[in-house]
Amino acid sequence: MSMSDSASKRHASKSDDKQGNMSWWQLALFGLGTTTGTGFLLGSSLAIEKGGFSVILNFLLAAVGTFIVFQALAKMIALHSEKGSFRTYSKQAFGHWAGFSHGWVYWSSEMLILGSQLTAIGLFTRFWFPNLPLWMLTSGYAVLGVGVVLLGTAWFEKTVNVLAIVKVAAIVMFILLACLVIPGFLGSENAHTHAPNSFQGIFKGGAMGVWTSLIYVFFCFSGIEVMGIMAAELKEPKEAPKSGRLMIAIITFLFVVSIGLVLFVTPIDQITTQESPFVTALKDLHYEVLVHIFNGVLIIAGFSGLVASLYSVTLVMSMIADEGDAPKFFSKKTRKRKFPYGSLLLTLGGMAVSITVALLLPNRVYEFITTAGGLMLLYTWLYILFASYKLLKPNAWERAQSYIAIALLLAAVVGTWFDGSTRPGFFISLGFISAIGIVTFFMRKQWAESEK
Repeated sequence: MSMSDSASKRHASKSDDKQGNMSWWQLALFGLGTTTGTGFLLGSSLAIEKGGFSVILNFLLAAVGTFIVFQALAKMIALHSEKGSFRTYSKQAFGHWAGFSHGWVYWSSEMLILGSQLTAIGLFTRFWFPNLPLWMLTSGYAVLGVGVVLLGTAWFEKTVNVLAIVKVAAIVMFILLACLVIPGFLGSENAHTHAPNSFQGIFKGGAMGVWTSLIYVFFCFSGIEVMGIMAAELKEPKEAPKSGRLMIAIITFLFVVSIGLVLFVTPIDQITTQESPFVTALKDLHYEVLVHIFNGVLIIAGFSGLVASLYSVTLVMSMIADEGDAPKFFSKKTRKRKFPYGSLLLTLGGMAVSITVALLLPNRVYEFITTAGGLMLLYTWLYILFASYKLLKPNAWERAQSYIAIALLLAAVVGTWFDGSTRPGFFISLGFISAIGIVTFFMRKQWAESEK
């Protein structure tokens, strides 16, 4: 039975459930907070290193793919909001094996993304404290993040929403500053650009540069799946698509315009993965005070993304355990606030591994973990697209959109194989997928016996 066929039957049971209290615009604001994180503010430097000015094209392509993925998820939420969100839809579409593997793929992706975020925040902080070891900084932020999550859902939502406003305001201020600097409104001595003077200058790495940088541009949009989890808190689940359209439109505009201006006012060869391209741009403009202010904003942005990932990965693991797809210990909750402390302990163990890796590979850890985390996230998005195709019975135009999104996601995945710096991340993601696939294969027999 398709989701559209059974929606009316499920609606009756929905009315008995506790209604959420989040409006559609609050979900859109929440989405701005979860997507405007280290993936964009630092991860974009990886894309720029490989593709140069061509990353602008990739941002537009990735925005299209992201929009299609979230619309597919939002339509399923609109028909029936599920506590388990996207992994529950995979289970409905293809069976227990799909829900099980989807949940663990997402958990793995978020654990890698947590490592990427911790490393990024540590790199931002080393701008002020260059002698402090990276592992020490990442450990400190991990403890602070856990503290915010332990305060509960209400504090978590407020923290992400407030920091979302700070982050968006900072990006808007950078855009305004660059627009005043370039024509000389802030002094002719500051007016300058570093625009490319040839076709080759736009496509820094040629066609291969465009291809291999696509994974990092998609990574900039990571966070829409957290919106999917929080959509269960909507007063009206049918408004989930509207939230996604607004959020993705705003975020795409901010991403494209701000990164475009970064490239125009900054020598491209000065952009490295050791600092945000925005900090590099402000340095080149000689606004030292703003450099320090923006670096503080970057830390705030990274920390809010860290908190969002911590919350979502802990909640998802608790849901997986509730359905018997993980040890029951991970579903254990505190008596007063009903917070899943069991799954949080597992998350802490995963973060400890990330911190250890940062200690062993301080120079390459960000690129490796970001690549692997980005790939695992795209695998999660592919699950969402396949589930929606099965459950929603799309029309011809909706099927065409799904094909476009799948092609873009697969292009980003395959592109990592053709670059020596991204290939290790590809193998890391392949290792996770293989391990989850093997466990799923052996679990299928157990599920079949339990259903008899």
